[in-house]
Amino acid sequence: MFADDARPAPYQRFERPLPTWFTEAKLGIFIHWGAYSVPAWAEPIGELGTFEPEYWFAHNPYAEWYSNTIRIAGSSAAEHHRSTYGGAPYDDFLDVWKAEEFDADAWAALFARAGARYVVPTTKHHDGICLWDAPGTDGRNTVARGPRRDLVGEIAAATRSAGMRFGTYYSGGLDWHAADFGPLERSDFEPQRPKDEEYTAYANTHVRDLIDRYAPDVLWGDIEWPDAGKPEGPLSFAHVLDAFYAAAPEGVVNDRFGATHWDFRTSEYQQGRDLESGAWENCRGIGYSFGYNQNEGPEHHLDGPGAVRHLVDVVSRGGNLLLDVGPTASGRIPELQRRCLEGLGDWMSLHGAAVHGTTVLDAAVARPGDPDEGPGGAGWVRWTRAGGTAHAVLEGEDRVRLDADPGRLDLASARLLDGTPVTARAQDGAVEVEVPLRAYAHGPAVVALDLRG
Repeated sequence: MFADDARPAPYQRFERPLPTWFTEAKLGIFIHWGAYSVPAWAEPIGELGTFEPEYWFAHNPYAEWYSNTIRIAGSSAAEHHRSTYGGAPYDDFLDVWKAEEFDADAWAALFARAGARYVVPTTKHHDGICLWDAPGTDGRNTVARGPRRDLVGEIAAATRSAGMRFGTYYSGGLDWHAADFGPLERSDFEPQRPKDEEYTAYANTHVRDLIDRYAPDVLWGDIEWPDAGKPEGPLSFAHVLDAFYAAAPEGVVNDRFGATHWDFRTSEYQQGRDLESGAWENCRGIGYSFGYNQNEGPEHHLDGPGAVRHLVDVVSRGGNLLLDVGPTASGRIPELQRRCLEGLGDWMSLHGAAVHGTTVLDAAVARPGDPDEGPGGAGWVRWTRAGGTAHAVLEGEDRVRLDADPGRLDLASARLLDGTPVTARAQDGAVEVEVPLRAYAHGPAVVALDLRG
């Protein structure tokens, strides 16, 4: 990620206004699915950004990092792998991964119901296994082995048939098969990532192939990009971007391709959550892992209302949420994840107008609040704006105090999104609203008020 907004000279030509579809989308679905979904094992210690890196890597809660964690001496993952699989080679999981229950159309229907506007599956994660018949992989992909299907192509077709945009995740910064430097045990990735011309050509060819085959609307890189591909020259990533924007003129690129180009910044769980300006996206799993982790229970997962709160918090600060699902090896969306998405969908079907297409409300009009903030704090509150309407998304009781300027809001216009009038009154320089308890049926309630002036 960049410390500032300056792009290197070869990439300045790609600077452009962000397409409207992305700024209005607000919600996307991430998919982490791979050979790691067979063992589906990690320690559910908590969210990224809440632990020291050295502890994090040895106890990594990301199941998709299984291939790395089992190589860290003394880790619980290494002991699990030895006792459960006898220390078998990681690639054995590719051959037993069958995806026999995978139904791309059913996935897409669930994602669309949840209110998602775009879907980004992993096409190659750090284990180097490709989910399409990528060139140069010598059969180490899901078409030649395991599922024996073009999983990327099936997800792309289903996503677009359901009316959503399609993106591709590609790990360019790490590939433990193509260039294995041993296990990562700390947050310094520099000595561990491949940077040479051979790997650059390999990665360039892969991403060009994804563009040629699937014309993704989102190019989502991870960790970095090999250094040999950054300057001008025949291996420059700029040539890949030329192909991308030619195939998808309204396409967008994230900020994890190193010192090249980006259209939007990214944060992950609690790491980097201070992003507030420009175009940005927060990504996280429904649980503590992106890939399916059989060790996670309800206490580790967002439920429907929890996903709503996280989504609205991100949107209220100007970002998008890329919410991840980790399917089982068979291709089933795990029940706790499905319940979360269905709960989110129930809420979005009633309150999507407070999310999609909204902008940030001026802090001079109203400010967010939490139950433990300030004297008489009455509940969790976040604000969004749609044209001349302010939306207070809130949790509390039947009376909620809003930290808002009553002179900037038409209190007589207060209403639920179904048109039900809500009583709102000025009180001690703030606004008090009376919310029907039925408005909390699916999670936070939404009170709409017209803006004055």
